[in-house]
Amino acid sequence: MIPYTPSPIIHDTLIIGGGPGGLTAAIYLRRFRRNIILVDKGNSRLGWIPVTHNYPGFPDGVHGQELLDKLRDQLKRYEGEVIEGEVTRLVREDDCFVAAYEGGEIRARTVLLATGIADTGMPIEKFLEAVACGAVRLCPVCDGFDVLDQKIAVVTSDTNPVGHALFMRTFSADVTLFERTRTALVEPADRERLTSAGIRYVTSPLQGVTMSERMTPVMHTEDGESWHSDVLYPMLGETARSDLAVALGARAAACMELEVDDHQQTTVEGLYAIGDVAKGLNQISVAAGQAAVAATRIHNVLPHHFRDRPA
Repeated sequence: MIPYTPSPIIHDTLIIGGGPGGLTAAIYLRRFRRNIILVDKGNSRLGWIPVTHNYPGFPDGVHGQELLDKLRDQLKRYEGEVIEGEVTRLVREDDCFVAAYEGGEIRARTVLLATGIADTGMPIEKFLEAVACGAVRLCPVCDGFDVLDQKIAVVTSDTNPVGHALFMRTFSADVTLFERTRTALVEPADRERLTSAGIRYVTSPLQGVTMSERMTPVMHTEDGESWHSDVLYPMLGETARSDLAVALGARAAACMELEVDDHQQTTVEGLYAIGDVAKGLNQISVAAGQAAVAATRIHNVLPHHFRDRPA
């Protein structure tokens, strides 16, 4: 059990998660002269991205880790810092939230969750290296344009069996959809859609993925066949890291994504959620926009913090 260290300080806002959403919210709140604390355990998916080309202001693209570093540097200019650690418990006491982490206890009037999602795994050899070189990709919306006319492999998912393959057909004439279970997820009507779109459909379940000598994906199916492609989109789904909010009674939708109002507040008053942990489109630019909305709302509902006259 983590020991609690009583603290007399009550912060205006505790931000949990130091990805693009959490850092952007922290920048806004510090510029509003709010007393905040940001705790991050260092698992932002942004750090995996080799290059993102659809984030505004970077015409040549930007490496995910570079963008994180720039946001952290920007936060430092307003005397904000990131505390490394993991918040393991969040409760409500009187008029504030109390969070437990490795360093003790944090009290805050409001909490903003930017904890992201956890990807569903599958056996992929050299996964992180494959993501780093672009052989395995996690977001068709983010980088479909970057794989124009390549040989693309997509894996069925429970919630959207054929949608991602049809989406990728926009970018390439060579798309193969792999079944991942013995009980086919693709209905007859959807098979017709695949055929009409010219998408190859492999019904033998995918057993695993290895990487070739030149770091391209090789899909191995139950019937013993091996299929080569230039790029793979696993698309096996994800689960939002919303446990802290759900434990407080926040309402979650599919994939445990939190339901929020127009100001990004969850169904728990004073508890906000932005980025992938909240219901909506999972994009860096969306997380940044949600951060601006949530931070401004938080500032406006907190007690005024009038500035003293200069000495």
